[in-house]
Amino acid sequence: MALRTSQTIICAKAESSYGSDPTVAGSNAILCQSIEITPLTGDTVSRELVRGYMGNYESFNANTHVQLTAVVELAASGSAGTAPAYSNLLLACGTAKTTVSSTSDTYAPIATAGSSTIYYFIDGQRHKIFGARGSFSINLSVSAIPTITFNMIGLYEAPGTSANLTASYSNQDTPVIVNKDNTTAFQLHSYAGAMQSMTFDLNNDLAYRELVGGTKEVQFTDRKPSGSISIEAPILSTKDFFAISQAGTLGNLTFQHGQTAGNRVTLTIPKTDIQAPSYADDNGVTMLNMDYLATPTTSGNDEFSLKFH
Repeated sequence: MALRTSQTIICAKAESSYGSDPTVAGSNAILCQSIEITPLTGDTVSRELVRGYMGNYESFNANTHVQLTAVVELAASGSAGTAPAYSNLLLACGTAKTTVSSTSDTYAPIATAGSSTIYYFIDGQRHKIFGARGSFSINLSVSAIPTITFNMIGLYEAPGTSANLTASYSNQDTPVIVNKDNTTAFQLHSYAGAMQSMTFDLNNDLAYRELVGGTKEVQFTDRKPSGSISIEAPILSTKDFFAISQAGTLGNLTFQHGQTAGNRVTLTIPKTDIQAPSYADDNGVTMLNMDYLATPTTSGNDEFSLKFH
């Protein structure tokens, strides 16, 4: 019997103890645009023997783990003060959540990372991914649905046959298109320009480690958040991003996407370091494309905040 790709779901739940199954349920389902899994990856160790004849050598798998990428629509839960369905993945990417009752859930970076168990089902075949940690990236582009992409690494567990959980998709409101009406309060270094697109990548450093006498673990060791942005090029007398980049001046980057309470997402980066501004053409209009680094203050662990409200 063929496995039907349409019968694919993932469910994720935060672990109270690293690598221990918190009993994932259908209520932990996450609605995704796309899901890709590498069920078995790691290193291959070959027996390279001198044996007097040609041919391949036997090999062994080492440092076996799982990788999963899930692309999710960037939308809030639909109820202010209720976390989005993918909250457990955000927490497994080195963030902490601050909840204001009936108002907001805000995620900000921390120096440690939680972990989640992820169940991946494809038509009655189940892969359990324990101890999952990862990184995420955000993508906004005019006239498109904004997305948040999770790249997760977890411990390998042999797959098994199990009926798909009955997915209950909740706390993921309908997304809205990126445009002038839906996406507001944009600023880059306090300049409220005309934005065409932007990305933000958390760029967590993750490593799967399995040492003799140690534990199997996905370790979170560092992050280097960065991104890119494209705006209509301002005249220099209005805003000179070349001078800002040359001087290494730091400034803010922020936007709010969504205008309805319960389905608003605000990204705030207090200190961006503009890199390599360059011109591009878009239907006869000159655009300014820039990369940026999100830098911490001297307090640390404050490069960004992601607020659902």
